[in-house]
Amino acid sequence: MEPIRLQKFFTDCDILSRRAAEEEIKSGKVLVNGVRAELGQKIDPETDIVEYKGKVIEPPKKTIYKYVMLNKPRGYLSTVTDDRGRACVTELVKDAGARLYPVGRLDMDSEGLLLLTNDGALTYKLTHPKHDIPKIYHVKIEGKVSADQLRALASPMVIDGYKILPVKTETVTAKNEYTVLRMTLFEGRNRQIRKMCETQGLNIIRLCRVAIGELELGNLAPGKWRYLTKSQVEYLKKGKGK
Repeated sequence: MEPIRLQKFFTDCDILSRRAAEEEIKSGKVLVNGVRAELGQKIDPETDIVEYKGKVIEPPKKTIYKYVMLNKPRGYLSTVTDDRGRACVTELVKDAGARLYPVGRLDMDSEGLLLLTNDGALTYKLTHPKHDIPKIYHVKIEGKVSADQLRALASPMVIDGYKILPVKTETVTAKNEYTVLRMTLFEGRNRQIRKMCETQGLNIIRLCRVAIGELELGNLAPGKWRYLTKSQVEYLKKGKGK
């Protein structure tokens, strides 16, 4: 492990604040490997023995981060728990080896690719308004979508008083009974696609997130999950969208 300053070690262990640790080090109450510690000293938490007031301080256990891709089925909330007893996505990843949290949300009636992790820093990055990895959806619409409606969906519009970024909208399938649109978002306002379609009088039959940037749902079955590969995690951390 890379050496860290002794006062940081105390804050990592939730024992003392940095300033309090500095005072205790100055007063001679801290030993490292049996020798009185010095202010500014660096230690390796895995090999050095730190004593404070005669007691050995155990280093905090290293958190093992887990990164999971889930094919969220309809009927599940993208939350950890629900006070009304409704099904939550965390129930589907109980065997992932850690307590995981959804990265963003898919509403209860939507389905598809949902990321879950215990890496708070990555969650913050991916849910920040300025992130640059797009989310891609297949939206099944009842009946036909006119050229004017398609043009309107791809143009800037105001939703709930907020001017959303333009959404790239393409036709994947066009039949008399239904139309499938591919919509690419760089932001995710609450129920954004549903509200966009409502402005055009379009009725959504099915809403499925099929990709997050280069991460594609593929043939992962509804309700099933898998770990992300190392390269996929690095891609998300770098934040370079297509």
